[in-house]
Amino acid sequence: MRDAIRRVVPLRPRLPRTRTGRRRLVRAVVGACVLALLPATWLRLTARDGLHTTADVPRTEVAVVFGAGLWAGEPSPYLAHRLDAAAELYRAGRIEVVLVTGDNSREDYDEPDAMRAYLNRHGVPDARIVSDYAGFDTWDSCVRAKKIFGVDRAVLISQGFHIRRAVALCRAAGVVSYGVGVDERHDTTWYYGGVREILAAGKAAADVVFRPDPRFLGPREQGVERARAALGDGPDEH
Repeated sequence: MRDAIRRVVPLRPRLPRTRTGRRRLVRAVVGACVLALLPATWLRLTARDGLHTTADVPRTEVAVVFGAGLWAGEPSPYLAHRLDAAAELYRAGRIEVVLVTGDNSREDYDEPDAMRAYLNRHGVPDARIVSDYAGFDTWDSCVRAKKIFGVDRAVLISQGFHIRRAVALCRAAGVVSYGVGVDERHDTTWYYGGVREILAAGKAAADVVFRPDPRFLGPREQGVERARAALGDGPDEH
């Protein structure tokens, strides 16, 4: 019977009984918290000089818009706001080409094409849009922008809680980057994104240190070069 009771009653962790033991426990907890926050602190310090608004971002030929999910085949509200910012920059003449990078890992889910269609409806010509169908995460998108599409300098567009990571990773991938953080109402999704970024900062630090290849690299693509070349054809469309 006693053995059965022991199996039923959950064991509680025992706290140190001595003052020295409790001090060691507190130090260990504080040390673990510091280590957990180091990557997020690194991101803030690395990207702090690369954050801009749509009004003051340097004029740059290429903008990169990161995917952020689809709702019934259409850009989610957060993704739509990113695309709105890209369209605004295009109309203002601050960018010339938009590289949309997102997930197309299965036939019934296509972020880049949905992003392209949205930009078309908001005044960005199809010839000015380039699609990256293998932007499965931020590191993959940054590395592919450099190695596959030949982007050396770009405006990056995302929400404020994500833009620091995007700037830090794209810079590590060799892209001179200017981040535009889109403002959002501080709702549940925003807070979730902020917490997620703290956790994602650890992976970002590992990506910079170990520099893994993207999930799919593939051959060099000429889309950005063709879009740039098209800038000299015909009258200015702005």
